[in-house]
Amino acid sequence: MNKSYIQYIREMVGDKMIMLNATAVVIVNEANQVLLQKRSDNLMWGLPGGLLEMDESITEGAIREVKEETNLDIEIEKFIGVFINPMMVWRISDKAKVFAYGFLGRVVSGDLRINDDESLEFRYFDEDKLPKIHSADNYDIIKAYYANRFNLVEGNDFNGNG
Repeated sequence: MNKSYIQYIREMVGDKMIMLNATAVVIVNEANQVLLQKRSDNLMWGLPGGLLEMDESITEGAIREVKEETNLDIEIEKFIGVFINPMMVWRISDKAKVFAYGFLGRVVSGDLRINDDESLEFRYFDEDKLPKIHSADNYDIIKAYYANRFNLVEGNDFNGNG
């Protein structure tokens, strides 16, 4: 498929409400500050990550998105959880309910730099000095990381018993 999944699906359904799968990756430095991306579409801050493509696994999508946006190669260390943004809006009328898979990633190589047109800036932030985060799912993933909570489903501990 030469076009992205979102282009493919939007050609079929237009701007009708849809569900999408995305990833968001917490990357921290030695001072336990979280790396955030200032987005070019809304000028707000969020985690590196993005929408999954049809031909990749969830972790492959997380690794790809981080590389595309930050130029960093990462390994996935932990699954933070799956979180929902009930109403994500792009452009003016492109709406979706987004299921975001949050991970903790560790940088293995690469130099941090703006690597695409989706990013304006990258910066590390202390937990108590976070800027306004662009989406509920990204905010919840960051807060779960700092609370040392992992394997969450919609913010709740998941132990395999439903």
